[in-house]
Amino acid sequence: MATTTAPPAHGRNLRALAAVVSTRTAALPTDCALLAARIALAWIFVYYGAGKLFGAFNGPGLHRTALYFSNTAHLHPGGFWAVVGGITEFAAAIALAIGLGSRLAGAALFVDMVMAMITVTWSTGINASNPPPGYQLNLALGVLALVVAILGAGRWSLDALIERRLRGTGAAPGRLTVLHGEPKVRDQELPSH
Repeated sequence: MATTTAPPAHGRNLRALAAVVSTRTAALPTDCALLAARIALAWIFVYYGAGKLFGAFNGPGLHRTALYFSNTAHLHPGGFWAVVGGITEFAAAIALAIGLGSRLAGAALFVDMVMAMITVTWSTGINASNPPPGYQLNLALGVLALVVAILGAGRWSLDALIERRLRGTGAAPGRLTVLHGEPKVRDQELPSH
């Protein structure tokens, strides 16, 4: 009679715990998370940017945004800062949606949210019940934009397509590494042009 022994529960538990606390990130989950972050940021900032610039989505439009920036945010001239804020939010949202210049767009939105916190929401705390609102939304959106600015757009973006074309390889974008003085991408030589 043959007997089989089950692997010790202790080993399975350690492997499960190691999987939960692992700090290594696989490429596919990272790309999925970056795509989700880009879509969320694009959705939110198209709404706010178009509201500032065009009065879309029942937004204030340029005139009322300029008055708000002058009177509440103390940014002068209000009209200039209304245009800068609206264009930053709207253009960065479009760029993130298609994944073009995502690092720059993420950095611009991060600065936009820091400015909103400094000029309007910081004085009311993280969660205010009276206008102006607290800075919790600015903080969350700013940090999410910073993640995209640091990590880039991921493989499902125009940035990745352009990177592959510039490197002369159809493979998924990899990290540029230097081994023995020779730059390589995923163990392939970079084209020397």
